[in-house]
Amino acid sequence: MLSLPIVNTDSTYEIRPSKIIALGQNYLDHIAESLSVKVQGLTTDKPSEPVLFPKTPNVLIGNGEAIVIPAFLDDYHFEDPRVDYEAELAFVVLDECKNVRPEDAYTHIFAFTCMNDVSQRNVQNGDRSGWFRGKSFDTFGPVGPVLVRMEDIGDPQDLRIECRLNGTTVQSSNTGHMIFDIKETFAFISRNFTLLPGDIVTTGTPSGVGRLRHGDVIEVEIEKIGVLSNPVVEENQSEQ
Repeated sequence: MLSLPIVNTDSTYEIRPSKIIALGQNYLDHIAESLSVKVQGLTTDKPSEPVLFPKTPNVLIGNGEAIVIPAFLDDYHFEDPRVDYEAELAFVVLDECKNVRPEDAYTHIFAFTCMNDVSQRNVQNGDRSGWFRGKSFDTFGPVGPVLVRMEDIGDPQDLRIECRLNGTTVQSSNTGHMIFDIKETFAFISRNFTLLPGDIVTTGTPSGVGRLRHGDVIEVEIEKIGVLSNPVVEENQSEQ
């Protein structure tokens, strides 16, 4: 069970989403680096509508918990194995809703938090079914360190977002650079799927994504939310 403190309250919130919906290619500068990421479906063209993919709830871990690179990946003998970090702003849905208008979207958001959309690139690129598996290994979705409610966040489209790998800044941007803003994204998703209380939407990453290795510490920092920090470990084969 994962619970996050709610800022400006004495309460915590139990994170139990029915689904996690993520956006790909939602920052122009990340699109520009798409060829270097080498993942099927990524192009240098600006998308005409939000690019959606799922992450499963088993990915969720909290601040300070370890991102675990699965040991079974060694069985594939990838020439260049790559697990990447992706710093993102995420939000938690407040209530059951469908076909929400963009101008009403904020009334259906409970709170915001940091998320790291950890991605196994070789699997993401190789699976015929697409990105599902490479995005959904256990521990591949750290969130936290807190939840900031809609009424406390101010303008969520003007937040500094950074990522640091072992103390070095590797991503630095602002949520105002999203191609599809939060209101547009919420409306689009709710046309396709009924959203339920506690569902998580994570809104894409800016440029600077890169590789994680055993022993790394990866930090996602978003203005007004704080720092989400997680160590990285390789799974011990003997524990399988």
